[in-house]
Amino acid sequence: MPGRARIALTGLRIMARHGVLPVEHAEEQPFIVDAELVVDEPERDELSRTVDYAEVARVIVRTVGGGHVDLVETLAARIADACLVLPGVRASAVRVHKPEAPIGLPFRDVSATVVRRAGDGAGTGTTPDGTPA
Repeated sequence: MPGRARIALTGLRIMARHGVLPVEHAEEQPFIVDAELVVDEPERDELSRTVDYAEVARVIVRTVGGGHVDLVETLAARIADACLVLPGVRASAVRVHKPEAPIGLPFRDVSATVVRRAGDGAGTGTTPDGTPA
C-alpha cells in the first residue's frame, strides 16, 4: 500500500509588488518561495500518478503575480491554499522570503511560513488570484 511522499521546490524567485509601503505598491521586488507538498506516493512510476512540480511552480508564479497583498504572511497563505487545490496534495508548507524588504537595517532575510493540511479547516484552497476555490 502506498504511503506519502514529500515534494519540495525551493528558491523560486519571482518579481512582484507586495507590501505595506507606497514604494512596495509601485516597484517590483524579489520574493523567493520554498514549497513542500505532501502527496500520495504513486503506485506506478508515472508522472500522471503524482504532482507535477513544474505545475506547482506555475501555480506559485501565478499566485505571487496575482492581486496585491500587504503582508508576506497573507502571500504565503495564498500560495499554500493554491497548492492544496492541486490534485493529490494532502498538505503544503510554504515559506515566502522577502530579501529586500525595506526595513532600514542590515539583514539577510525576512520570511513567513504557512502550513495547510487538506480537510483541517485552516485553508479551503484558493485559486491563484486569492479567491476561494
